[in-house]
Amino acid sequence: MMIAGVPKETFPGETRVAQIPAGLTSLTKVGIEVLVEAGAGEAAGFPDAAYEEKGARIASSREEVFQKSDILLQVRAGGANPDSGLDDLKRMRAGQALIGFLEPYSAPDIVRELNERKVTSFAMELVPRITRAQSMDALSSMATVAGYQAVLMAAGTLPKMFPMMMTAAGTIVPAKVFVVGAGVAGLQAIATARRLGAVVSGYDVRPVVKEQVESLGAKFVEMDLETGDSEGGGGYAKEMGEEFYKKQREMMIRVLSESDVVITTAAVPGKKAPTLITWEMVQAMPPGSVIVDLAAERGGNCEITKPGETVHEKGVTILGPVNLPATIPHHASQMYAKNVSNLLLLLAKEGALNLNMEDEVVRETLFTRDGEVANARVREILSL
Repeated sequence: MMIAGVPKETFPGETRVAQIPAGLTSLTKVGIEVLVEAGAGEAAGFPDAAYEEKGARIASSREEVFQKSDILLQVRAGGANPDSGLDDLKRMRAGQALIGFLEPYSAPDIVRELNERKVTSFAMELVPRITRAQSMDALSSMATVAGYQAVLMAAGTLPKMFPMMMTAAGTIVPAKVFVVGAGVAGLQAIATARRLGAVVSGYDVRPVVKEQVESLGAKFVEMDLETGDSEGGGGYAKEMGEEFYKKQREMMIRVLSESDVVITTAAVPGKKAPTLITWEMVQAMPPGSVIVDLAAERGGNCEITKPGETVHEKGVTILGPVNLPATIPHHASQMYAKNVSNLLLLLAKEGALNLNMEDEVVRETLFTRDGEVANARVREILSL
């Protein structure tokens, strides 16, 4: 019987867990035993007793989880947990497997350790964006949570209410929300802001998403820019040249000057986030307005964003949240655990890993194997 280990997350502020009790049945049905580190799910609202009720064993120590498990299931591992991720890798042995967010495009020290240990690793960031892999797409799951939470943060910071109200004291006009980037996070932000009653507009360098923005009741902001082939691999926006971003900023300043809330979500996998909002553009915004920069962890879309901090500039509040899914750990863990379980069920056959390299999902998600970086896209980015 294969043993899947679920260690407690050690990244600062990380409250999610890689498996929840309700999801264990699908694993035990195919002969996968689950070993959970004591307290692994408590921060997300899942006590040890709940895991035991569903057939999991509770390990007495972290070392036991790593020693006895054939495959480790984590939220942040390897390069996604730079402080203690390396310590965990040193607990692993050749032939062991690992599934989690691994930051495959960076952290060369972690890559070397994975290779030296001959760990077979699967990076959740590498799950291809194809129809068959949607149920394993953890990036989209977590982006959904982040987009929702970003709007709530903005609503709690803005010194105005979102919806229009007809009151005896007069009419309250609705807040104007502008969402930059219409990926999963952006579309969820649009939908959430609309539910709260705001007047919402959205923009993306990919003209093809106009229909999606408008289907949520928002206005699509059109800019007279030559976008060309603005969509990269996997449906992500492609990195554009600095001249493009310069012209985009010039055209965007008008929209910003009329917005109460701006939520930016623009990111390019493996790259620093593009600067979309400059200091001068912030100054053009109304006093009391709010920017929520969801690209803060990647350097930020706003020039003056500080990751994990709140900045006040000329009456404008700039929020640079990091790891937003960890602020809603119960449902974020539920979604992530389902993504991981679906991937594991694809990989595990008859109580062991059975990697079908003809399968696009397996081939693209595989990060390291037999002491080498197995993913062609990562090898190219890391110049291997």
